[in-house]
Amino acid sequence: MPDILIPDKKAVEKTIKSFFRLLFPATHSYSAPEIENILNDSKSQMVGILTGLTNNKEKVSNQFFKNLENIKNILNKDAVFILESDPAAKQLIEVIAIYPGFFAIFCYRIANSLARLSVPLLPRMITEYAHKVTGIDIHPLAEIGSPFSIDHGTGIVIGETAVIGNNVKLYQGVTLGALSVDKSKASKKRHPTIEDNVILYASCTILGGETVVGRNSIIGGNVWLTESIAPFSLVYHKSEIIVRNQNGFQEPINFII
Repeated sequence: MPDILIPDKKAVEKTIKSFFRLLFPATHSYSAPEIENILNDSKSQMVGILTGLTNNKEKVSNQFFKNLENIKNILNKDAVFILESDPAAKQLIEVIAIYPGFFAIFCYRIANSLARLSVPLLPRMITEYAHKVTGIDIHPLAEIGSPFSIDHGTGIVIGETAVIGNNVKLYQGVTLGALSVDKSKASKKRHPTIEDNVILYASCTILGGETVVGRNSIIGGNVWLTESIAPFSLVYHKSEIIVRNQNGFQEPINFII
């Protein structure tokens, strides 16, 4: 195979937007002929991007488009789950068209499908585009079940070997990371496993390839977890907050700003 050629970033971003319009035409009120044109344009764009990445660009492209209907079905389940999980969401089209968490999940599922077809570089470019526009960083090789919900989302990191089950909810700032960044561990499972029906609240950090969060557990905000927990667990971080009246309060001699 010849040297891999890095696709143009703008072309990749344009193609991702085309895929989104293709899967969710209602977000732009497209007619049937317009959808057909988007499909043809998307296929042409994909073949162009795959040039230089694989010797089987037509075969890979055809297989990817065969998978699109299944991807759409999974994403629809994700969108419904987000709608049901978020009291602020009023209707499904709002989630699909506006929510950054849903867009990040969309980009991940497209990228993951291409990664499973052994396409180099492109899957990571797609998830990095989502990272740029949403602040949500999901590695395309992570295994994520469905339905899956991301609420707010900014600052979420999901590592390459993370495994996430079905009916899992993540809030902003969650990290599913590795205990170390030792290059010698690149081929090993470095990121945690999150079983079904788990909620991970804001800014919790879960690290390690052997760490398993059991099904139906809740991890509270700001928790730092590096060991497995049993199913149906509640894990929370307890901190002390003191509120007092300022009247008569004397500044301590070691008060430093």
